Amino acid sequence: METHWGVSEINQEERLLPRTSSLPWSVKTTQYLAVIVLLWTLIYVPGLASPPMMDDADSGHAEVAREMFLGRDFVTMHINGVRYLDKAPLLYWLNTGSYAVFGVSEFSTRLPLTLFALASILAIFWLGREAAGDECGFYSALVFATAIGPYIYTRFLIPDIMVGLWLTVTAILFLRSLDEPHPSQLLCWSLAVVTALNVLTKGMIGLVFPIAILGAYLLLTGNLKHLLRLRPFSSVAVFLAVAMPWHVLATLRNPPQGEAKGFFWFYFINEQIYRYLNKRIPHDYDKVPLLLFWAFVLVWLFPWTLFIASSLGQIPVRWRDWRSRLSPERRAALFLGIWALAVLVFFSFSTRQEYYVLPTLPAVAVLCGIWLKKEANSPIGSPQRRLGMRCSLLLLVLGVVVSAVTIFLAIVSPPMPPNVDFAELLTKSPQMYTLSMGHLFDLTTKSMSAFRFPLALTGVGLLAGTFLNWIFRRRAVMLLANMALAIMMVVFLYAVHLSLGTFSPVLGSKPLAVAIAHEYRPGDTVVVDGEYSLASSVNFYTGIQLHMLNGRVNDLWYGSLFPDSPKLFEDDASFARLWLGSGRIFFITFDEGGVGKLKRLQANYYEVIHSGSKSVFSNRPMFAGAGHSP
Repeated sequence: METHWGVSEINQEERLLPRTSSLPWSVKTTQYLAVIVLLWTLIYVPGLASPPMMDDADSGHAEVAREMFLGRDFVTMHINGVRYLDKAPLLYWLNTGSYAVFGVSEFSTRLPLTLFALASILAIFWLGREAAGDECGFYSALVFATAIGPYIYTRFLIPDIMVGLWLTVTAILFLRSLDEPHPSQLLCWSLAVVTALNVLTKGMIGLVFPIAILGAYLLLTGNLKHLLRLRPFSSVAVFLAVAMPWHVLATLRNPPQGEAKGFFWFYFINEQIYRYLNKRIPHDYDKVPLLLFWAFVLVWLFPWTLFIASSLGQIPVRWRDWRSRLSPERRAALFLGIWALAVLVFFSFSTRQEYYVLPTLPAVAVLCGIWLKKEANSPIGSPQRRLGMRCSLLLLVLGVVVSAVTIFLAIVSPPMPPNVDFAELLTKSPQMYTLSMGHLFDLTTKSMSAFRFPLALTGVGLLAGTFLNWIFRRRAVMLLANMALAIMMVVFLYAVHLSLGTFSPVLGSKPLAVAIAHEYRPGDTVVVDGEYSLASSVNFYTGIQLHMLNGRVNDLWYGSLFPDSPKLFEDDASFARLWLGSGRIFFITFDEGGVGKLKRLQANYYEVIHSGSKSVFSNRPMFAGAGHSP
């Protein structure tokens, strides 16, 4: 049955008849889903248990869930024993549940986000199917499942992939509601629950985005009265019933105390309003340039970038079209365009990170799915087919260039010298570390020797994938052409997985944690030279509370203002007393400056381990006899 989404005319009630049946479920539907799940398995499952957790947000957020699991406090979160009121709780609740079932590990930490990636892929399939049938749903899911951005940003523990899922489900429910003159109570309340889950995932943008997207769509199509059909009073009540309890309890349990202004100020004012206005305290983040931020939509959906650029022309841009009787696909394209634009415009006036575009990716993936379906069903020689061939040819040129570079580097890079720390082959770009991908700027030509196999895999995979895509498109076998790109990305993303494993000693501190755990005895103290995030994985892997030398900043700053905060923050004088005292101290350093601090104490120090440009020293000899005095 043809559907008509949200156009407004005098006889709209007559045209928007209730949906009497869903799209039929066919054997082809099952086959499409089987391929999608297989691709998800090949791409995402190998990274569940490896590489080790990274420092900063990855292991820091995992530690929040671990302490929630151990302390059974599901309202006031803690990190390193300090109150952590920065984020919404749903991700941490899910990880706590995973720890309860599987224990604390890399696998159980990554499992929830990996399952959310699968749920997102399936929801995108369903949204594309609702828009233009099974084939569109398949191509939409294929684009998202094999794109680089969703994969990269489920490799560490941030909730942005979840925001995209909730928006996708919101779109499915809302567009379904437009097919019904009187949307059902279940549909309206489901919309309210999903919006509340979005708020519990990412704070107020979980409410701002649905309101902006749905409101703009109804306004542009002249159908604002549809809001009254969504049972606004009971739906708001359901939303509040789901979203409000945690916020109320967190406010009551974290009132203003001492120097701390309380949960309400920090969570709502500082973390959300001030962050948006670039006035957040502390200012521990950087801002991606505006044009680059918009460009990341195309970057994170590689290798479908050129097809996506072509698919943007499907969005109706004339006011007359918005109010007319558009085809279902064109109406879907209008909604998806508004969705993507709303998120991008919102962040254009705010602080921006590379991954803030993730909530737009489902919408753009479905737009691309609609275009790929049209291309596949267009006659040979049609404008759609010619445009697809041009995109395929440009992609082949890019594949040849990248393949030549990566294979050349794999061949000419000399083997790594024996017993050389990988970090010694890198440079340091600390000015870039406030960006999530900042460590990529540390790479040098010398370091390429550590990536010889991933480079070769990338080169061969990109060359074969782009070439086969071009060949199959020339032969008008569109399904095989698109599957060639998908399989290419299975190979490429496996190479990314291997590269992350090589990079892990720099990105994380698990070797340090293992060495400390081997030597640690009750009563010992572990001190980080600087802020907590620099070695948060040591805290996660060992369960040992970390002290920070001149590190009362960023993630732990606000929680440290509460009177019950543990005394973990050392200055130069207190650290000297610890080091020269009778207790055993482990000191985690990151450069020669840390060693210089030990030398100035004019006391013995013993190296426990050096890995990834980081070292651990102790003021006592090792129990196992390792280490040495200067």
